[in-house]
Amino acid sequence: MRKFFVVMAAGFSLAAGVNQEVLAGFIGLPRAAYSNIDRIRFDQPTLAPMAYTQFCLRYANECNDRKVRFRGGPVRLDESRWAELATVNREVNARIRPERNERGYAGDKWLIGPLRGDCNDYAVTKRHELMERGWSARNLLLSEVVTSGGEHHLILVVRTSGGDFVLDNLTQQVRPWSRVPYHWVRIQRPDGSQLWSSVANRSA
Repeated sequence: MRKFFVVMAAGFSLAAGVNQEVLAGFIGLPRAAYSNIDRIRFDQPTLAPMAYTQFCLRYANECNDRKVRFRGGPVRLDESRWAELATVNREVNARIRPERNERGYAGDKWLIGPLRGDCNDYAVTKRHELMERGWSARNLLLSEVVTSGGEHHLILVVRTSGGDFVLDNLTQQVRPWSRVPYHWVRIQRPDGSQLWSSVANRSA
């Protein structure tokens, strides 16, 4: 039975476009080993981006701090949950046509489901769709990073029992947070506050 499960897991990884090394990191992982998984460490509280504040005014339900939405720890990662992450990342990337923001902060609007948009729109749309599928807001954290080219970039970090994973419009792969080539600036806090946090281990 164990052999059959491993074979099925490998087949699933190929079908979903998932790196087998990543898949092996959470399939069958003992609960006692979760504490050893590399996770983002929250450092000092910091202000949220101004565009996030405007986003919350536009989409109040997306920023609702009702305690029920922030109970519990990272979601248990299984094949079904992983498939949802891969599907949402792939489909949102395909649905929104990339459009560069040429107006700087003045044009920095975070919109859910636009026909065209930049990284901010991809990230908040993925977060919205996962919440619609029952994922807790506590485990869906927007994060600001800087690319190797020096550009600020918004991604979605998903906290799971198998580690923290990144959904990114620059790739179809769902990757562990420590495998992305970014410098980490700040991230939403999972406690439901409007504050964000700097990241203690900032470089991948």
